[in-house]
Amino acid sequence: MASNRKRIVIIGATSAIAEHCARIWVKDDLVDLTLVGRDLDKTERVAADLRVRSPKSVIRALTTNFIDPQAIQQLVDGIVINGAFDIVLIAHGSLPDQDACQQNLSLCNDVLTVNAISPVLYAEAFAGYMQKTNHGTLAIIGSVAGDRGRKSNYVYGAAKGLLTRYTQGLQHRLAHTNVKVTLVKPGPTNTPMTAHLQQNESKFANVEDVASSIVSGVAKGVSVVYAPAKWALIMMIIRHLPEFIFKKMDI
Repeated sequence: MASNRKRIVIIGATSAIAEHCARIWVKDDLVDLTLVGRDLDKTERVAADLRVRSPKSVIRALTTNFIDPQAIQQLVDGIVINGAFDIVLIAHGSLPDQDACQQNLSLCNDVLTVNAISPVLYAEAFAGYMQKTNHGTLAIIGSVAGDRGRKSNYVYGAAKGLLTRYTQGLQHRLAHTNVKVTLVKPGPTNTPMTAHLQQNESKFANVEDVASSIVSGVAKGVSVVYAPAKWALIMMIIRHLPEFIFKKMDI
């Protein structure tokens, strides 16, 4: 790896938000970029597109079992062999149907595992190494859904709420190091994952704008990024609504 290349790892690289973050990073810098996805063919297609955008960058595609702790540790161990990295973005997840989760415990288990347990395992594996090297920024994509449980998506929201508490603890752990930890909380975003919800697309943020907010927040090393920024105010209001009012709301 050339010393002038920024070293970046993206877990969940086929997500639309992660892919657009990668496009910004390869546009701005020469990078050594490792993309990890659950589907190697899809991940390789993302990598191929990025290689065209930045021919002098080093871009590789990998896959592994996303829920097996040993497989995750082995993957991370293999990535860190080549030295310290500048940015790790943990971006994978799935958006389930709440009613289906209520009726199917196996689905409920899968949703909690993919959206909460798996990202935490990846973050722990990378955080330990980053603490040793005392370098880099670890960014974890959560969601505004984690700020308060709502009947429309409380299983998904519970998973993202776990990420919020986990990230706060990790930030506390690393507060006296040079390692930065950023929690990203996107609002509804126009991506393939939300296509089934987009009855009114004007209410959904542009994925390019969300990615730009994430890249900017990571560069600044801020603790929390709401994307778009308006969601910080919206969710502050929702978090502080009295319970008797909140329970009357159909959200």
